[in-house]
Amino acid sequence: MLLSNPDLALVERQIIMTYNDRNPSLYTHCGVLLKLRKDMINSRVLDCQEEILPDIIAFNDALRDALKDMYDRAHLVWKAVQDNNAFAGKVEVTAKCFLGYDYPELHPVQGDDRQDLWNALCDSGWNPLYEDGVTITKLILPRDINDSFDSLTGMDCPPPNWNEGLDQELTKDLHLISPFHNLFDHTKFAITDFIYVREFETEIKIEIDRKV
Repeated sequence: MLLSNPDLALVERQIIMTYNDRNPSLYTHCGVLLKLRKDMINSRVLDCQEEILPDIIAFNDALRDALKDMYDRAHLVWKAVQDNNAFAGKVEVTAKCFLGYDYPELHPVQGDDRQDLWNALCDSGWNPLYEDGVTITKLILPRDINDSFDSLTGMDCPPPNWNEGLDQELTKDLHLISPFHNLFDHTKFAITDFIYVREFETEIKIEIDRKV
């Protein structure tokens, strides 16, 4: 499996240089670069999915665990808010889950510029469908108070396997969750950007809308 070549290296250098310029007017241009990079990597990697299958499984399991932790913590925070009469006004608890802030240690391609590249990939200005993290929409309580964890992860709809774009026979029994599909299909991450991630960051906020 080839994860690097001169053409890809050239695109990645351009991404890093442009990102370090910190010019918001270039975001559309940057998005095109990320999409080009994603297509270049996926076109090679998806021809040999057997090699990355163990990492797909391990990532899907780690992501599910991180989301379960986020889901449970968000509901605990919501319960605490409801038990606290000090809050006046409309209250919402929002929860998001992101890939770890550090470049994955397990990634087979390492280098001094990898963290800069990772920062660009995770920037929602460049990668707008990642603004709410790994899920398609953020968890909001009380709006989603009756939604189960299976609903959050897309496991409540048959068949429970979000493997569009992958080898259907090879991945038919993996029970991939919808956030995997979101990262793979909707965002500008290449599949090898995220399947080596094992650390995640959770963001839970209490938002109060007070009428003055």
